[in-house]
Amino acid sequence: MTLTEHETAAPDVRIARARTARAAVPVDNHAAFPSSLRRADPLALLARQDRDRVPELLPLRYGRMAASPLAYFRGAALPAAADLAMTPRTGFRVQACGDAQLANFGLFTAQGRRLVFDFADFGETLPAPWEWDVKRLAASFEVTARENGHAPAQRRRTVLAAVEAYRLAMHDFARRTPLDIFFAAADARTLRVVAAHRLGPGQRRIAGARRLTEIRDGQLRLAAHPPAVVPAGRLAGDGDPATLTERLGVVLTQYRRTLGPARRALLDRYRLADAARMATGPGDAGTRCWVALLVRTGTGDPLFLQVKEARPSVLQEYTGAAGAAGPGRRVAAGQRLIQATGDVFLGWAHTTGFDGRAADFHVRRLRDDPSAVDVTTMTPDVLRAHARLCGWTLARAHARTGDALAIAAYLGAGPAFAEAVRQFAAACADQNERDHAALRQAIRLGHVTAAPAS
Repeated sequence: MTLTEHETAAPDVRIARARTARAAVPVDNHAAFPSSLRRADPLALLARQDRDRVPELLPLRYGRMAASPLAYFRGAALPAAADLAMTPRTGFRVQACGDAQLANFGLFTAQGRRLVFDFADFGETLPAPWEWDVKRLAASFEVTARENGHAPAQRRRTVLAAVEAYRLAMHDFARRTPLDIFFAAADARTLRVVAAHRLGPGQRRIAGARRLTEIRDGQLRLAAHPPAVVPAGRLAGDGDPATLTERLGVVLTQYRRTLGPARRALLDRYRLADAARMATGPGDAGTRCWVALLVRTGTGDPLFLQVKEARPSVLQEYTGAAGAAGPGRRVAAGQRLIQATGDVFLGWAHTTGFDGRAADFHVRRLRDDPSAVDVTTMTPDVLRAHARLCGWTLARAHARTGDALAIAAYLGAGPAFAEAVRQFAAACADQNERDHAALRQAIRLGHVTAAPAS
């Protein structure tokens, strides 16, 4: 996103604007959660998203969301956006993640085998109010801490840790140069705490090639793990296998054109060997998402690309903003803006989709090392460390794309904003439990079809 004249004005002008915003929208106002009388029906919003999803995958979506309040929360990005749109706005925009829940952050092995912590999902990214991301993040920690059976006092400290980490980081970034912000690294001690949970003896790690592939007829192929991963040759109801593979090849050809010369040369060392449809998390289940197995000519070394159908952000109707040149490019551009850990294979395509209609796709490397951390097994101390990392990472993304000085001035020097957002998070978690119960009731009454969670 392009900075406005407000964001490049003299520091005293930007601080004065922040003080005006704080007077118009006191930080205490952020504690309010929309009343049930004002809220849109969340099940109706979810059903609206179903219209252009793969029908055979919709029961899987609802089965996953019905599994627990946390699973429901993860899948309810559109209802969350509708709720956030009714909350106070300070007037400062950033390139928002759009779905800044803790499950959309992860650990990665970067260049040089260096372990980093960063965003892991970008499907909803769009310019939007910074406070929406902060509230969504805080609520995700409250919901997760309840899922883990943490005591109220522990939950409170975890949520405050996330928001205070954001506030303190934003004050730090407000004093730094844009280059300092761009290359800022997370606190190594906190990173080690979360990494120890992920890499500890109770956490089983399997390399991507072993997780996703098998040897079939003497060749490396994608293994079937239905319904999560279904190779193109075993699909029914979404076109014949030959047509599916051919269309994926067309998408990859269009995608190649969005890469620079050096990256095209790197991609050209690989050829498409197999493809499978993936059913991703609760929010994306039902959308068309593919894993493409490419192998290096002569050696068979694998490269996995995720080819994901891109749709308008859930924030779009509530912000009036839209991604330039289509959803695929919006996601790729947003990822480059907010993710510090670059992806050399990041790109997009606009071409005929797998159902024969024009569609947009977001393409990125599917990492061999699983980035997801099992937050449901985290102790209060580890979850709190995870909260601090997420809050800091979110602040860095917002500082890279918005006015860090103005946001820091609005946040102020005390914990008032964090306490207000903590109250919002608790109210949001209460409502999330009621919405989850409503979904389960709709399934019991036969109004919604759900498959067993997997």
